[in-house]
Amino acid sequence: MPSPSPLAPRRRHRTTRRLGVAAVALGLLAGACAKTDPQVSAGGPTSNGGASSTGGASSSDGAAPTSGEVASGAPAVDVIPGMPPVPNPSNLYSEIGPSNLSPATAGAKRLVYVPNERSGNVTVIDQDSMKVIDTYPTGFIPQHVVPSYDLTTLYALNNNGNSITPIDPTTGKPGKTFAVDDPYNLYWTPDGKSSIIVAEAKQRLDFADPKTLKVQQELQTDCDGINHIDFSIDGRYLAATCEFDGSIIKVDVVNRKVVGKLTLKQDGVLSQPQDIRVSPDGKTLYVADLKSEGVFTVDFESFAQTGHITTGVGAHGLYPSRDGSKLYVINRGTPLVGGPPKGKGSVSVVDFATNQMTANWPVPGGGSPDMGNLSADGTKLWLGGRYDDEVYVFDTVKGEMITRIKVGQGPHGLTVWPQPGRYSLGHTGNMR
Repeated sequence: MPSPSPLAPRRRHRTTRRLGVAAVALGLLAGACAKTDPQVSAGGPTSNGGASSTGGASSSDGAAPTSGEVASGAPAVDVIPGMPPVPNPSNLYSEIGPSNLSPATAGAKRLVYVPNERSGNVTVIDQDSMKVIDTYPTGFIPQHVVPSYDLTTLYALNNNGNSITPIDPTTGKPGKTFAVDDPYNLYWTPDGKSSIIVAEAKQRLDFADPKTLKVQQELQTDCDGINHIDFSIDGRYLAATCEFDGSIIKVDVVNRKVVGKLTLKQDGVLSQPQDIRVSPDGKTLYVADLKSEGVFTVDFESFAQTGHITTGVGAHGLYPSRDGSKLYVINRGTPLVGGPPKGKGSVSVVDFATNQMTANWPVPGGGSPDMGNLSADGTKLWLGGRYDDEVYVFDTVKGEMITRIKVGQGPHGLTVWPQPGRYSLGHTGNMR
């Protein structure tokens, strides 16, 4: 395994590209391969033949109709073949409520996995004690820890090491690292039939086998700095951010081709888009922007910019609340890539219904909150402090930061596990 660089790493600038031979996975850790198939697991995703029955509407605590039901009075969503049905078309996050932990996560330890870019390792934190219980090497510049589609395996993405390290969530321990070309980020098509390796340095989306990650098809784009993705409510399209050219692209998932591109600007200034998430009704895209101190809104169907919400300095990560009513916007505290530490970091709360910011929770004394996710019950928001070598925990009920935990160098896309939902679309737990 290469020795991690002592310098603060960053994905390649638009004019710099890594050299190296593309490699794909020949196989996963035997235990990971033996995990339950997501299409047949008890309580796991099921295909939708287009017909849906009527069920109850989502409750305030995040409870929702069971799989196969549709909220009363709402038309059924015509999803792509093999994709689980959408129980509540007005809230695609209806299945990520606290009561919706999948049987596939049974036995998973309540842990937080923190990939440290500059340390080349993963720090493991116990959610209950909020103490570090383990640290192990993974590879060169791990960027994110990503839950598999079937919720049985976690993957540490060693971006510059051209490798991925599987982690068993029932033990919290890593398996055998295997080769994958340029895995900056990792997603799964909504039907579970393919993984999508975000090869940022190559401006590529590599559709691959969801188990072995052997590449099935490469989709070359002109998206410079392609990094974050979210999917339409019916699974037919994805939208991806292009950090280094100030735009987002729209991709036909079924036919695997780029069908649109939109340049984002605020007051004439070109954006630097980061994370992207879709609204509960699937109509609007929210795009965090490092430069404009806020979030762009985009109509998903027409792919047109519709507005901008000011949130805070260096808007970066986006996470919906467990009931799908709010969007937590993570403001990194600096518009500069690479720091400095102790910036004006904060978490802003945006109401999905009004597109208004309703609260802002600062990091006391300054900090650099980046990527993370919510606890299963939605009361804790865990975030990596990327330029301060620490993890922050926010209490979403009290609306304040409650602790900071020292970890390795350059903590980035941490994941909290287990999380509720029927299946994972990737990243640090884009659950549905």
